[in-house]
Amino acid sequence: MSEVFDKRSVRCDKRTRDIIPAVLKAIPTSLPGVLLLEPLVRGDARGFFMETYRTDVFRDLGIDATFVQDNHSRSVRGVVRGLHYQEPNPQGKLVRCTRGALFDVAVDIRKGSPTFGQWYGETLSEENKLLLWVPPGFAHGFCALTDEADLVYKCTALYDPAGDRSLLWNDPDLAIAWPAIENPSLSPKDAAAPLLRDATVLPTYR
Repeated sequence: MSEVFDKRSVRCDKRTRDIIPAVLKAIPTSLPGVLLLEPLVRGDARGFFMETYRTDVFRDLGIDATFVQDNHSRSVRGVVRGLHYQEPNPQGKLVRCTRGALFDVAVDIRKGSPTFGQWYGETLSEENKLLLWVPPGFAHGFCALTDEADLVYKCTALYDPAGDRSLLWNDPDLAIAWPAIENPSLSPKDAAAPLLRDATVLPTYR
């Protein structure tokens, strides 16, 4: 059975003291706290298997979060969703693409943060199987790069309609380098979203 992974990456299971291959490799990004996660994929001619979440492994990686809600969205090519955040009751999101491909973005919008207004983007796809951890206090958005793109994500807080907020996806102050999108398809809410500098409710850096 072939394995798509860096076989040098191992961790010690504290319960058994056995040395086992790491099921997820964390890749730091330009935003402290935002992590790109590469799963250990075991595959052969029949298909593949991978672990996408495990409490003890995530705790070892510094993600000591409790997930309370799972969501699944499908978008057609050219759809842009976001930039979304929730305040109060901010949500941390563990996102991955299970069908097609999408460009996924996290933006630090925490007042007082050293990286306030900075963003990180990554292509997530069913081929690369990468996951992105977007901590609470960050805005999140994506655009679909294929005819159909499915985003599956876990949340650390329940959806709260009263705290559901958006920022304009192409805010010039953020200058997100989106892939070339002709006539992006937006929801009415996202099309009317404010700029970051005009947002009246933002999370606070702690």
